[in-house]
Amino acid sequence: MEKLFDIIYEDDELLVANKPAGLVCHPTKNGEMSSLIGRARLYLQFSLSAAGGGEGQGEVVFPRLVNRLDRETSGVVLIAKNSEIAGELGKILENRAVEKEYLAIVHGHVAAEQGMIDAPLGKDERSKVAVKDCVCADGTPAQTKFFVEKKFVAPLTPLSEKRVADRSGEEKFSLLRIFPRTGRKHQIRIHLAHIGHPIVGDKLYGGDEDCYLALVENRLTAEQRAGLILENHALHAQAIKIQWRDKLREFSCEPEFWFRDFAGV
Repeated sequence: MEKLFDIIYEDDELLVANKPAGLVCHPTKNGEMSSLIGRARLYLQFSLSAAGGGEGQGEVVFPRLVNRLDRETSGVVLIAKNSEIAGELGKILENRAVEKEYLAIVHGHVAAEQGMIDAPLGKDERSKVAVKDCVCADGTPAQTKFFVEKKFVAPLTPLSEKRVADRSGEEKFSLLRIFPRTGRKHQIRIHLAHIGHPIVGDKLYGGDEDCYLALVENRLTAEQRAGLILENHALHAQAIKIQWRDKLREFSCEPEFWFRDFAGV
């Protein structure tokens, strides 16, 4: 059970998990191990059975995701142990009585030390990818606050030379701390790409959406993988603060090793 996911916090009503990059949140056709909610269900069934000396083995549990992350985004996910708790927490999130904090590694050195990206989002009608959104004038309002934590460089590769104008032998990157003020689909990824600093490893918003199509169609080439630099996009849900039951709850977790190693933190 310990290998299902890292547990950040647990009580009788709530389970907080550190979702690994590459694992989807929603159920799939490939069994319970293929999704976070499936693994949560296995964990809770096992816990119920263990607590009852095996008597609860046949009982079915119905955990509910309170928040969700993209497949390649790692970090904090709240899982309610029943529908009533999910409803309570869901209303809090709907009323924006929550603060979410992310870390992201982006291409380039971001000039401003901090900033607010205020750009509405809507469906990208020009894209071949049905789930892709973009900044558009008639879209839904979206705001993302960011702070530059660190600027660093890495050696150029033959593929990265196509991507950058600087021929100093190094490619520039920035580590950002991000506070989304709204919760639109793919908001952080779209906003950072919109200001010219896409997230490292982002197959959909990194500049060549064919990388996303190639991944889905199982034809991603070695050259495309090398150009992405990282296997998963470098976005991590670092923390969630939420006022619940007259108490401020804060749940947090550190990024995975590959993220910390690349950013040197």
